[in-house]
Amino acid sequence: MNEKKKAKLNILKKEMKQLRATLKQQKLEKAKRTSLSTLTKTRVPPETNFLKRKELTGHFGKIYAMHWASDSRHLVSASQDGKLLIWDGYSTHKRHIINLRSSWVMTCAYSPSMRYVACGGLNNLCSIYRVDLVKPDEPANAKPTQDLASHEGYLSCCRFLDDNKVITSSGDSTCLLWDISRSLPLKQFLDHKTDVMSIATQTKDPNIFVSGSCDFTAKVWDIRSGSKCVQDFVGHQSDINSVQWFPDNTCFGSGSDDSSLRLWDTRAYAELNCFQNTTEDVGGAPKITKIGGGATSIDFSTSGKYTFCGYDDKPFASVWDTLTARNVQDLKESKVLVSCLGVPQNGYCLGTGSWDNNLTIWA
Repeated sequence: MNEKKKAKLNILKKEMKQLRATLKQQKLEKAKRTSLSTLTKTRVPPETNFLKRKELTGHFGKIYAMHWASDSRHLVSASQDGKLLIWDGYSTHKRHIINLRSSWVMTCAYSPSMRYVACGGLNNLCSIYRVDLVKPDEPANAKPTQDLASHEGYLSCCRFLDDNKVITSSGDSTCLLWDISRSLPLKQFLDHKTDVMSIATQTKDPNIFVSGSCDFTAKVWDIRSGSKCVQDFVGHQSDINSVQWFPDNTCFGSGSDDSSLRLWDTRAYAELNCFQNTTEDVGGAPKITKIGGGATSIDFSTSGKYTFCGYDDKPFASVWDTLTARNVQDLKESKVLVSCLGVPQNGYCLGTGSWDNNLTIWA
């Protein structure tokens, strides 16, 4: 290549770089102008008073995951003590215990029928266990009904579609749809470039799910559309640790190591709101909302009015007003890392799991 062509190529590269920067800036400015927090700037955030109502004690290691059952009463938790515990959220009693073969568990899930639970972690397996709460004497050392083995990295998240289908995400950058009875992957989802940390399925249409990854992106998938994502959402500046659908099933939220939560609209293909460090004028005095750590988990109230988030540093757990993106309450009784949280389908409470070995129910 002669010198003239080289010079021309360098000029074109420089112009392309400047164009990308200009487009990025324009996109950010437009998002700021049209965000829900800007459009509802004059709205007064609601007053909240979420209190610690119950504590579920029984684990002897850090809790890494929890998931509510479809009856909104029972929940399953997974801990570093190598156990899955099934709890009654009303009475706080333990209903069943499952001793795991590996204590390095990272995720757990309840099936919609409540007949099965799944878990997985650093053993690269998704293990399916049958649960029968009618028979309390069922052995704790029961073997899994199925071990789903195909991932080449740790299992970060799993969610049931029904009793015979489950979706898993992994550190090998893929998600898999499984036929549980045959222990076979039916479909592989490949668009992420690095570790996939979280997945969430829609309640309205189980064919649609969203994933969050360490490549800073969240992607929406349709299991009927092949191995490529149908939508790709970019905006976070660090790893995405958690994703969850908004109650209307057209929007979803994501939580990241960049200390922010973001609300995305799949219809507008755009970011609706960003929940992060803010400074606002309250009665003539500045009120500073300072988030020190990365977001570990995210969920919404059933009305969508509140957004809940767990963090790996202070304030550890917070409640945000979804419309104004303002912090309305820190759950100050949370003293250590909150690794997981969730709202049951009936929306009567918020459950959190943390590294103090306990689960807490707030209302």
